[in-house]
Amino acid sequence: MYVRQAGARLTLLYSHGNAADLGQMFELFVELSAHLNVNLMGYDYSGYGQSSGKPSEQNTYADIETVYRCLVETYGASEENIILYGQSVGSGPTLDLASRLPRLRAAVLHSPILSGLRVMYPVKHTYWFDIYKNIDKIPLVRCPVLVIHGTADEVVDCSHGRALWELAKVKYEPLWVKGGNHCNLELYPEYIKHLKKFVGAIEKSPPLYDESPQSSGPSDNNTQTDPEGTEDSKKSTDCREKTRPSIDHRQSTDSREKPRGSTDRRDKNRKSVDQPRASVDQPDRPRKSVDRFGGVMKSVRYIDCFRVTTASGS
Repeated sequence: MYVRQAGARLTLLYSHGNAADLGQMFELFVELSAHLNVNLMGYDYSGYGQSSGKPSEQNTYADIETVYRCLVETYGASEENIILYGQSVGSGPTLDLASRLPRLRAAVLHSPILSGLRVMYPVKHTYWFDIYKNIDKIPLVRCPVLVIHGTADEVVDCSHGRALWELAKVKYEPLWVKGGNHCNLELYPEYIKHLKKFVGAIEKSPPLYDESPQSSGPSDNNTQTDPEGTEDSKKSTDCREKTRPSIDHRQSTDSREKPRGSTDRRDKNRKSVDQPRASVDQPDRPRKSVDRFGGVMKSVRYIDCFRVTTASGS
């Protein structure tokens, strides 16, 4: 859904929360476009609203990139005039795309999550089966980042927003809405006031220009020149690989300890011992259940509540 605002120079690409679709977001999009004087593009993730496909982490990344290319190729928007806006779970695809756009104008994180697993458990390390690893991607974002979070958020604690803001390279003055919860920040006058101030500041500031020749679209994270951010990301994504040697080591130990001339009965017993290992030797099986919104996003069932009101202007 594209909302055009006459005379607008910037375009807002909005990724909504989990328990929402374009039908619910329509009035808010119109209000934001008018009050911020921006064009606004909203979309539904795969499997949401009228969109086909199935909801998954990887599909949301493909969804936002497709919409971004539509903005550039169909509506004539340029990378340096686009602001990415991600609400709650929408902060995942927002930061994934932002980390690959070197000339992006700005990004807004509304009640964002550090990662899917961290919503449920206060883990200190990123595991391979976690989803929406925002904590690893935000150091790769080069544009100004605004974080908005309610101090009384009982779904995604405000500490998520504060931590992401601390990790941002280019920080803009954050908005911690006193008493705000996860689903009502738009009702606070300071919400739209602070957003207008942010958009105004972004319009006055010069756009970022990437020195590399390739800057017309999303790039691979592996081409990032920031060694610190890249190394942090590698440490987290390599966790799954570290578990493989232990499985292979156990297999080699079993074959080495097998005595010569063992009886058929011992071989039969060994088969019964080896049977449970079949479930261990398939690391891809758990990933399917985790990557789906129905898996780890059971937590997102309480991450986002349905929006029944729209923003009030000021």
